[in-house]
Amino acid sequence: QVQLVESGGGLVQPGGSLRLSCAASGSIFRINAMGWYRQAPGKERELVAWLPSNGNTNYANSVKGRFTISRDNAKNTVYLQMTNLKPEDTAVYYCNVKGARYIGDRLDAWGQGTLVTVSS
Repeated sequence: QVQLVESGGGLVQPGGSLRLSCAASGSIFRINAMGWYRQAPGKERELVAWLPSNGNTNYANSVKGRFTISRDNAKNTVYLQMTNLKPEDTAVYYCNVKGARYIGDRLDAWGQGTLVTVSS
């Protein structure tokens, strides 16, 4: 009963920009952290950016200085602003939310994935 809906993926040329969005809804009592993962063909899923409730951001070295993670608490939405995109950024991007549900158990939800393709 917790859903994460992603949007913003698409085709972009190297050096271009995209902004991904992920909106969480449902039986959410508290969100402790939100983040983005990605999985490229032939590679394991990797953490791209992470934003806990204390506001400290974490980025993979490969995207540091190019990507920015942010959130809108009122909308339960996390964003990933991607600039200076490179072909190696091509992947399916998944958002992840951790927190607590109304019944008191842990919340760990994933989005459906959105494809980002950066042409060579």
